[in-house]
Amino acid sequence: MTNATLSRRAACRSRDRYGFRTVAQMEWRKLRTLRSTWFVVVLFGAGMIGLGVLAMTHEGYSQLSVAERASFDPVHDSIFTGLLLGQLLAGVLGVLTVTSEFSSGMIRATFAAIPRRPLVLAAKAAVQGAVMLAAGEVFTFLAFIAGQAALQAPAPHAALGQPGVLRAVLLAGAYPGLIAMIGLGLGAVIRHAAGAICAVVAVEFLLPLLVAPLGTSVQDNVVRFLPEQIAALSLTVVRPEPPALSPGAAFALLCVYAAAALAAGAWALARRDA
Repeated sequence: MTNATLSRRAACRSRDRYGFRTVAQMEWRKLRTLRSTWFVVVLFGAGMIGLGVLAMTHEGYSQLSVAERASFDPVHDSIFTGLLLGQLLAGVLGVLTVTSEFSSGMIRATFAAIPRRPLVLAAKAAVQGAVMLAAGEVFTFLAFIAGQAALQAPAPHAALGQPGVLRAVLLAGAYPGLIAMIGLGLGAVIRHAAGAICAVVAVEFLLPLLVAPLGTSVQDNVVRFLPEQIAALSLTVVRPEPPALSPGAAFALLCVYAAAALAAGAWALARRDA
C-alpha cells in the first residue's frame, strides 16, 4: 500500500471524525486561551462605556441652538462614540483569530487534523461571532444605560421602551460581531496580522475619506453603503437622516459584507498552502 493511499485514508478518517461541533469546540479552546482575546474584549468594553459617558457628560445641551436641540439624539450620542473604537477592536480580534495561527505555524497542525479548511474557518467564524455578539450586546446596553445616567438635565433622556430605541441598541450591539467576521475573512486572505489590520482600518475609516472630495451627491450615493457610515446613520440613530439606509437594509448589507469576506477567506484557505 502506497503512502498516498495511506494519506488519503487518514484524511477520510479525519473528515469522518471531526464534525462542525467538534471543530468549534477546538476553536473555542484556542480563542479563550489567547491573552489577546480577553485584552481586546476588556478594552472594547472600557472604550464603549467610558467614551459613551464622556460624550454625554460634555454634551453641552444647554448651549445648543434650537435646530441642534431638535436633532439631538441621546441614543446615538451615548453609543456611537464608543462604537468607533469598538469596531476597530472587533476587526483586530477577528484578524488575530486566524493570523496568530499562521504566524506561530499552528495552522499546519490544524489543517493536518482537519483537512476541510472551509470547515475550520466556519468554526472560527461561529466562535468568534458568538463572543463578539455577546460582548457587543452587553457593552452596548451598558454604554446606553451609563450614557443616559451621565446626561445632564435639561437634555432629553431616552428609554428602551421608546419607539426605535431598543432596535437601535440591539443593532449597534450586533455591529461589532459583523465587523469581526470581516476581519476574520480578511485575515484568512492576507494571512499577516499587520497587513490584515491595515485592510480593516481602510475598510472602516479610509474609504469614507477617499470619497469626501468627490462632492455631496457622490457621498450620499456611496458613503451610505460603507460599514462605518451604516453604523453612524442606520444602526444607532433613532431618527434616521435622509441619506441613510433603513435599519433592516443596513443590517442585511453588513451581513452580505461579512459573508463575502468569509467566502473570500474560505476560497484562499482552500487554494493556498498553509
